[in-house]
Amino acid sequence: MASSAYFSVLLHGFVFMALATSPFSQLSPDYYYYTCPNALSTIQRVVRAAVQKEQRMGASLLRLHFHDCFVNNAKPNFKSARGFEVVDEIKKAVDEACGEPVLSCADILAVAARDSVVAGYFNPYTTNLPYTYSLYLNPCP
Repeated sequence: MASSAYFSVLLHGFVFMALATSPFSQLSPDYYYYTCPNALSTIQRVVRAAVQKEQRMGASLLRLHFHDCFVNNAKPNFKSARGFEVVDEIKKAVDEACGEPVLSCADILAVAARDSVVAGYFNPYTTNLPYTYSLYLNPCP
């Protein structure tokens, strides 16, 4: 009898916690605003510099994002894939700006792809973060 009461209290506590935290786990373009306010501007700065240095880099970053997200993590042909060095540079700059690793590689690719399109003189668009399949910090490819 006591074990069922304990289980009931535990279950109600779990449901309460799940419901109480659900609004804070929604996708949002401002997801990293409190944990690292400089993250998105750092990504934008590095991407703009890379696209100014080599204009095709914007398309390369967009292609990396496509292969990472839309093709079920299918790896592009590494002989023709470019932009990994820019992703590494972004990761290093963001980690320095935040003081610790905060963004996942998937989020970095999503924001870098968005910013590379904007750097190519297209209209900006909103990226909701975090990517739900990237809740753990995995090393970038």
